[in-house]
Amino acid sequence: MKKYIVALTALVTLWSCQSDEQYEDLNRDPKNPTQVASDFLFTAATVSLSDNMASPNVNDGLYRFLAQYFTTTTYVDETNYNFTARTNPDNVWSEIYRDVILDIQDAKAIVEANGELEQAEKDARMGQLEVIEVYAWHVLVDSFGDIPYSQAGKADEFPLPAYDDDMVIYEDLISRLDNVGTMLSAGQGYVGADVVYGGDMSKWMMFANSLKLRLGMRISDANPGLSQSTVESAVTDGVFMANADNATVEYQGNDPYGNPLWEDLVLSGRSDFLAANTIVDYMNDLNDPRRMVYFDENIEGYNGGIYGGLNNFSSFTQIGDPFLQPTREGILLDYAEVRFNQSRAAELGYNVPGDAETHYNAAITASMEYWGITDEAAISSYLSQGDVAYDGSEEQFATQYWIAMFDNPFQGWSVWRKYDAPELNIPSEFETEVPLRYTYPVDETNLNETNYEAAAEAIGGDSAQTPIFWDVQ
Repeated sequence: MKKYIVALTALVTLWSCQSDEQYEDLNRDPKNPTQVASDFLFTAATVSLSDNMASPNVNDGLYRFLAQYFTTTTYVDETNYNFTARTNPDNVWSEIYRDVILDIQDAKAIVEANGELEQAEKDARMGQLEVIEVYAWHVLVDSFGDIPYSQAGKADEFPLPAYDDDMVIYEDLISRLDNVGTMLSAGQGYVGADVVYGGDMSKWMMFANSLKLRLGMRISDANPGLSQSTVESAVTDGVFMANADNATVEYQGNDPYGNPLWEDLVLSGRSDFLAANTIVDYMNDLNDPRRMVYFDENIEGYNGGIYGGLNNFSSFTQIGDPFLQPTREGILLDYAEVRFNQSRAAELGYNVPGDAETHYNAAITASMEYWGITDEAAISSYLSQGDVAYDGSEEQFATQYWIAMFDNPFQGWSVWRKYDAPELNIPSEFETEVPLRYTYPVDETNLNETNYEAAAEAIGGDSAQTPIFWDVQ
C-alpha cells in the first residue's frame, strides 16, 4: 500500500528532543503557546498515540497481553494482569493525557493564534488535530470508564478535575466527529508533519468517518438509537474503501525512532516474548494462512507459549518476521475493521449498503491481503470451511474479528470485551480473570481522592472486573 514518509524537517524537529523533562518545559506554558511549533506537537502526539497502541513493553499498555496475542518467557506479572507491579494504568493515563491530548490542545492554541495562516488552512489543521484528540479520548474511556474530560487540561481553573460520565463523553466525541468533516474539507492541512497521510485530506475524512463507525458500533448494545444514527451517517459520509486507506503511522529504520515492537523484540537483545497459545490454537484449528506471517517457523508446526506461564523461548513459536522490522507501521484503524463493523451493523438491521455476509467475507479478505496473502483460491478455501463460513453468530464473527486485529491489540481486547468471544485463557500462573478495564492510577487515588472516589462509585467499583459502559452483555 502507499505510505507517506515524513519530510526531513519534520523528522528533525520531532526527533531531536533531548529529554522528556526538556520537552515538558517547552510544552507546558499556557501563557506562551507559540513557543513550540504546532507541527512538532501534532507529529509528537500522533507518534505517542501510535507508540501506546503498538508497544509490547511490560511497562506500557499490555494490550498484546490483554488480547492474548503475546505471552512472555520470564515475566509473569503482566501476563497474569498484575497492574500494580509496574503501575501500568498510571503509565497509560499519563501517556495519553500528557503526550497526546495536551500536545494536541497546545497545537490547537498555536494554530488559532497564528496570524500567518489563512482560515481554510487553520480549519484543516484543526480538523486533523481533532481526529487524533477524539481517538485519544476514546482510548481513555475504553480503558478506564469515567475519566476527567470537561475539566481536564485546565489546571489553573480545575487543579483537581472531576470525572465525566463515560457515555456522555462518547456522545460528545461522536458530536465532534459529526463536525470535523467541515474542517477537514476546508483546505490543506499539515503535510510534512502528518505521519499518517502526508496531508491527504480526503483520507483524513475517511479516517474520521471510520473512527465514528467504530464508536457507533461500540455502543450498539448500550445506546442502540445513537449507535444506528452514528453508523449510518459515518458510512454515508465515506469510510475506508481499501487497505490503501488505512490509518497507520510509519516509523524510521533507526533507533530510537523504530516501531516499539522492533525496540522490544529485536533492539533490546532479549528473548521475552512469544506468540500466545491462545491465538495460535485458534488459528491452527482453522488452518489459517496468516500463521506464516503472524508467527515464525522456528519450530516444527506452530505451538504457542502457555499464556501467563513461564516459557522457554526456543521451545515455542516466536513472533513473525514482519513484526521484527524497525519500519513496521503502527496501525490506528484499518479497512478490515471497517468491514467487520459494517457486517455487524448490517446484521443488526442498520441501513448500510451491502449484507452482513458480504462485509464479513470482505473483512477477512482485506486482512489476508494486507498481510500479503493474495492467492484467491487459498482465501476462498478459508472462507468456505465450516467454522469460518458466515453463520451470523456473534462467536464466529468476534473470533474472526479478533484474529484480524493481531497487530491492533487494543481493538482486539475491545472486540473480546464487547462480544464475549472468542474464549480467552485463564493465565496459568495466577489464574487471574481477563480484565474488563484498567483500574484507576495510583496517583489519582492519592492526589485527586474525592473525585476518584466519586468516579469509582459511579462506575460500580474501581475493579478490573467492572465493565466499560458499552460492555453490557
